[in-house]
Amino acid sequence: VQLQASGGGLVQAGDSLRLSCAASGRTNSDYYATSWFRQAPGKELEFAAAIHWKTGATYYADSVKGRFTIYRDNAKDMVYLQMNSLKPEDTAVYYCALRPGVVSKYGADFRSWGQGTQVTVSS
Repeated sequence: VQLQASGGGLVQAGDSLRLSCAASGRTNSDYYATSWFRQAPGKELEFAAAIHWKTGATYYADSVKGRFTIYRDNAKDMVYLQMNSLKPEDTAVYYCALRPGVVSKYGADFRSWGQGTQVTVSS
């Protein structure tokens, strides 16, 4: 499975961005989960949000809960991360990752990764 992440950019605090993650090459199954992770300069990879393709169940890190929304377009095999009320501390490279089975908050559980998209939030 190949993933393509896009949608990052430079915005001001309080602005919104929508990240996209396109999946290709997967088997014809909905038993997958996509997570978004982020990594700020000098920091470890951090879980942001996750969604299960079949159930639609979503999960969020406390740091983004109430501001970020993860959702999926089933027809297009796309997963989106809508990010509202962005803060400077949201500045990071954002990665989408895909795995078969249940959702996970741990990067080590994923073998399929997008290339990352930079989000920079100025104060």
